[in-house]
Amino acid sequence: MSEPEMTLDNAASMGLSADEWKLILKRLERTPNLCELGIFSAMWSEHCSYKSSKKWLKTLPVDGPMVIDGPGENAGAVDIGDGLAAIFKIESHNHPSYIEPYQGAATGVGGILRDVFTMGARPVALLNALRFGAADHEKTRHLLGGVVSGIGGYGNCIGIPTVGGEVNFDASYNGNVLVNAMAVGLTHSDRIFRSAATGPGNPIIYVGAKTGRDGIHGATMASAEFSDETESKRPTVQVGDPFTGKLLMEACLELMGSDSVLSIQDMGAAGLTSSSVEMASKGGLGMEIDLDLVPTREEEMSAYELMLSESQERMLMVIKPDATRRAREIFDKWNLDFMPIGRVTETGRLVLLKDGATACDIPIKPLVDDAPEYDRPQAKFVSYPIVESRAITSDAPISSILLQLLKTFDLASRRWIYEQYDSQVMADTLQGPGGDAGLIRVHGSQRGLAMSTDCTPRYVEADPHNGGAQAVAEAYRNICAVGARPLAITNNLNFGNPEKPEIMTQMAQSVIGMGEAALALNTPVVSGNVSLYNETDGQAIRPCPVVGMVGVINDIATAVGIAPTASGQTLLVIGQDEDCNDGWLGASLYARHIAGEPLAAPPPVSLEAERKTGEFLQSQIGAGTIIAAHDVSDGGLVVAIAEMCMAAGLGATIISPNGGNAHGWAFGEDQGRYVIATDDAGVVTNAAKTADVNICLLGVISATDELKFDDGDAISISKLISSAEATIPALMNG
Repeated sequence: MSEPEMTLDNAASMGLSADEWKLILKRLERTPNLCELGIFSAMWSEHCSYKSSKKWLKTLPVDGPMVIDGPGENAGAVDIGDGLAAIFKIESHNHPSYIEPYQGAATGVGGILRDVFTMGARPVALLNALRFGAADHEKTRHLLGGVVSGIGGYGNCIGIPTVGGEVNFDASYNGNVLVNAMAVGLTHSDRIFRSAATGPGNPIIYVGAKTGRDGIHGATMASAEFSDETESKRPTVQVGDPFTGKLLMEACLELMGSDSVLSIQDMGAAGLTSSSVEMASKGGLGMEIDLDLVPTREEEMSAYELMLSESQERMLMVIKPDATRRAREIFDKWNLDFMPIGRVTETGRLVLLKDGATACDIPIKPLVDDAPEYDRPQAKFVSYPIVESRAITSDAPISSILLQLLKTFDLASRRWIYEQYDSQVMADTLQGPGGDAGLIRVHGSQRGLAMSTDCTPRYVEADPHNGGAQAVAEAYRNICAVGARPLAITNNLNFGNPEKPEIMTQMAQSVIGMGEAALALNTPVVSGNVSLYNETDGQAIRPCPVVGMVGVINDIATAVGIAPTASGQTLLVIGQDEDCNDGWLGASLYARHIAGEPLAAPPPVSLEAERKTGEFLQSQIGAGTIIAAHDVSDGGLVVAIAEMCMAAGLGATIISPNGGNAHGWAFGEDQGRYVIATDDAGVVTNAAKTADVNICLLGVISATDELKFDDGDAISISKLISSAEATIPALMNG
């Protein structure tokens, strides 16, 4: 039966605009067939082409003395010393996780792991950044349970520890959850594998699982808004198999060790389409593939289905011609498909054969280099007003406000979530979830890697530029707080529909702020992902440009956590002086839960102060003068103190400020601060003065079960713990 001629209606159904349809006709000088149109639609989707964000992504700093590979490869690579490199990236699986939470989250983990081991690195850690709707929304319990199970199901089975992450709840995510997965791997810096195809005539090898009809047009679906028909999109969600993923990882790493691989690419979004096109494009070459040779698990799959399927656990590679036999033996040993399906050519074209005929013959260049790039219009941002703390505070005791805040879904313990993840597998985890940053030992050495994911969407919504910078600064503080030196970042830009000027403003301005912070803090952006059209029936999410950061600590014996270790230790706050008796409550959790969330500007960020204070903290931790450290973030100073006491199971006596506004001092979210516990208060204080860093005495750790203020206000640590621990389990128990 002959194939119907493609029209604008067909293009529109695949997410292409009328202008893009006209451009395809112009580039090809003919009408594409179904397979060719499907390939264009996938490669020109937001998910693959970054057509609305490229202009702004180009402004980010991507170079630095430690950078080995920046954006453009499967993952970023940075030098961590001793001839080793950390390979890492974060990526979204938002739309699939809303439609089918378990598989959406699981395949998100599987996909990001493949991005890392494709570079030749063994994955050593996983993190995530999750956003769910309001706790009382009808779908939140179902989505939270499914996503957490999916992350744990894949990560635990494949044997990679989940060592950190963040989880937030907000009504703006009711119809569009965010599931961002990050992976970190290690390899020798001279053994990194890249994706550019080389050598005309070299064989193209398909390896891994068989291809099915799951996930067809997943990249296109991820580049469109949700609507009332969202549930019907289940067929576009991929199905993961962590056991096959484990076999694929081991087989690929073994083959890479045999020096047989010339280039390799994960079959991620858009499957065989993106992997073949990107490899050919980066190498300035072409590819000829016989689709009849692709291993399948379903019968009579068309060229269109084979090219657009997003079945999981698959790779495409170019290997040395004389290595085919050895490579096949390795994949046979791991019980995985290994099939030569084509060859590299010099034509600069993608030629696909099916059933003895040519199913596709199109130039590579328009698919990648000539993909549309838009400078979409932006709306003028109207700044939120600065709200004075006294305008929204009351005379209630600090202890009662603290208890109320710790019960909220913003601050409640995430233990119910992270205890479903195996954080100790591989036996190199030094600090898992629950602290400021995850910390793992570089196996067989004293070197460690610290990692964190961070973003404060309410800040970004209130001031996109400042919010983008704050996301970087917050991640920077988390890495510094364990004693590590921040190295580089990966980002995941989650926004609504970029065709709306107000959304485009959010994205552009947050990227600019992020870039300024990355430059100031010497943490270049080496990889990332953009997820747009995160809205349902026209209602956008709160903007959420997540930052994933990695740092290195030369001697893990000096690393610290958030928990003080004994009574009598002094509590100090770094980044705040003795005259402070108020705080910034605008856009804070206090404003949200206690004052009804008035529209207000978020706290400003001083990047110079962030760097100076962070470097001072690193030096003191390295010198052994600091026993515990915790950055001051959501909820402010007293929340940070309470979290340290709860982690230690110890109490504290706190010095209240003189005059001013007690609630502003206690719950203001002023940036650039850390609470530390030390046995050497005089040494640390003198060092801070020498370094021109603000420091202030807060109080002392006690052996009592009480957080007590010197004005007589007090609350039981046990009560704080039980209240904070109960919130999420109560939700999941219905």
